Amino acid sequence: MADITKTRSLRSPKIAVLPVFAIVTALGLAGCTTSNTTDAVIRIDKAQGSQENIASLTSVINANPKDPEGYNVRGSAYGRGGDFRAALNDFNTALQLNPRFYQAYANRALVYRNMGQQQQAIQDYNSALQINPNYDVALIGRGNVYRSAGQDDAAFNDFNKAIQNGTTDGRAYHNRGLIYQKRNQQDKAIDDFSKAISLSPNAPEPYNGRGISYIALNDDDNAFADFNHAIELNGNIAESWANQALVYERRGEKDKAARSYRHAIGLDPKYQPAKDGLARVGAATTG
Repeated sequence: MADITKTRSLRSPKIAVLPVFAIVTALGLAGCTTSNTTDAVIRIDKAQGSQENIASLTSVINANPKDPEGYNVRGSAYGRGGDFRAALNDFNTALQLNPRFYQAYANRALVYRNMGQQQQAIQDYNSALQINPNYDVALIGRGNVYRSAGQDDAAFNDFNKAIQNGTTDGRAYHNRGLIYQKRNQQDKAIDDFSKAISLSPNAPEPYNGRGISYIALNDDDNAFADFNHAIELNGNIAESWANQALVYERRGEKDKAARSYRHAIGLDPKYQPAKDGLARVGAATTG
């Protein structure tokens, strides 16, 4: 699919606009807090760890116990099923059988990330990249660890290298876009989010990210369209509803904003931007 073209609608008068960094802070960088596909965090799928699936993969291993690929595949299934310890055991075995199995290093790194062991994850991503310096999965994964640690320059370099190498993984563009956004380079951010959308059109996260950059440019109409599309793609993400609510709030539609903020809180009671937004518009609607 071709890149999505930026089309800016005519800007109608809005209520007072927050500075860009206030917007980004208020929304908690909504495009990046979504811990789904964009951050390469494992989405738990219990079916992957089911007894039937594991038994099938185990039979493959039993038939060829010296093949590291079998352990790598079963380790991935354990990881997606949420059994991280069993996943680590399989990746360890795969790497014992083939110490240059860079995909297994990257898979083990992802499990370490989900276990909160970020330094071990970095070490494994480094090992994968020592064997294959152009492995985009490891570049994007390590970049996300760096970005989560606030090491934006190191993260940017990893995402940039993956992109220069021709990756077709939309996460590289999405995450580089988040850094551009944080640096207040909104046009570059929008270009990256649009490229991420073209590569992963069913992922809501880059729509949220691009919408935030549109808001930073006071382009609420395009932002609203992006947030609404993110909701259409996945209506269970609190950030999307909070982002939609912010546009309502900026338009002065306090009741609609309050409903969307409440919906976001219903999805994630701990999502602070939604709680803060509801406090703002709640005071306006009840005052």
